[in-house]
Amino acid sequence: MALVRKGSRRTVVDGVTYRWRIRHKPTHRQVNGWTPLTIAVEDATVPGTTLVVRTDRIHPQNWFSPTKPILPADVARAVRTALARGWTPLADGSPFHLDLSGASTFAEDAGLAGDLSE
Repeated sequence: MALVRKGSRRTVVDGVTYRWRIRHKPTHRQVNGWTPLTIAVEDATVPGTTLVVRTDRIHPQNWFSPTKPILPADVARAVRTALARGWTPLADGSPFHLDLSGASTFAEDAGLAGDLSE
């Protein structure tokens, strides 16, 4: 599954360029705040296995409350966590799912990447 280029952003993590995207039109469940925001990430040069990150944030277009935006630094932390947990972005295959929705903050759980890689 390749990401749609339109609306995607680029970020560099440890010298590797990735593209990431938030679904532009939220699902009904995301609009109501029932399910968290997800982001999709893939290698920018050779699309392979897509990383799907379930965050602890709600979609920016939800109807009920303001949300904290996803920043490139948040995506970088999620990529490092996924790599430490076995994501191979250049390999073909099904999407790799990373659930960070149970973390008290998105960045806090993503910081585990440093603990896992050492």
